[in-house]
Amino acid sequence: MKIFSGRSNQPLAEEIAEQIGTPLGKVEIRQFSDGELWVQYAENIRGEDLFIIQSTNPPAENILELVLLIDAAVRASADRVTAVIPYYGYGRQDRKDQPRVPISARVMIDLMNSVGVNRILTMDLHSSQIQGFTALPFDHLYARQVLFDRLRQLDLQPDGTTILSPDVGSVPMAQSFAKHLGVGFALIDKRRTSPNKAEIMHLIGDLDGKQVIIMDDMIDTGGTIVNACREALENGAESVIAVATHGIFSGDASKKFSESGLEKVIVTNTINLPENRKFDKLEVISVAGLFARAIECTHNGESISALFEF
Repeated sequence: MKIFSGRSNQPLAEEIAEQIGTPLGKVEIRQFSDGELWVQYAENIRGEDLFIIQSTNPPAENILELVLLIDAAVRASADRVTAVIPYYGYGRQDRKDQPRVPISARVMIDLMNSVGVNRILTMDLHSSQIQGFTALPFDHLYARQVLFDRLRQLDLQPDGTTILSPDVGSVPMAQSFAKHLGVGFALIDKRRTSPNKAEIMHLIGDLDGKQVIIMDDMIDTGGTIVNACREALENGAESVIAVATHGIFSGDASKKFSESGLEKVIVTNTINLPENRKFDKLEVISVAGLFARAIECTHNGESISALFEF
């Protein structure tokens, strides 16, 4: 087994390799003067079980880098190539809901299929149905184990805590956390007026005097979370924190959160955040252990079903 990493999330890849007890493989990634990518494995990989770690968040160069790494590995006669994608970018367009639009999530799968990837391992897809876009083995991990452990450290009171879903799409995740924590559940009915813009229509549930935890799979511009926080406080919430797997924090998200009524924003390290996207209320927890165990189980031909349990 050998583990390699693209450049999108090198710190997470190094942590995963360290937990497995093997050094990251050597790969050279350079760019020509016009920006074109050049990749080369700097060691023999013939007959190896290869794991390539690369989140596909913007810039789109990260996706191309992953595809080129897969192609180079297949052409170098690696025995099996697994794409480990902590954050599956371009997963939001998962169906044709308007005329003349692509199904971007399917295009990403097709790109990897076209260069011969053998397996895909990712975490908290924006839509679970993406797994059905390919006949390849597709392992979908959940960050809820590490998030759940962190929430238990907050000493939540069952009668005084409510999990708030900021939209209908986050309901299954939020309800699951509410059930396992033994706390209340509430829902915001949201209408999306345009990409990255939404308007709150109704609040379903009682937040008066509660410690509110807003749950979502990802945070991009932060508008949905900040609006949900404002709505919660206006309806009597005592405190509000936000929890999500993927923290993108694009645009002025950092400023929004810093100026909001949120006490804390907890995300995982599936995306490597630059310093200008970090803020004082941010807490990042690691999912390296989950990926390390999944990679080891995959390599050894063992079941990874235990990783789906709380």
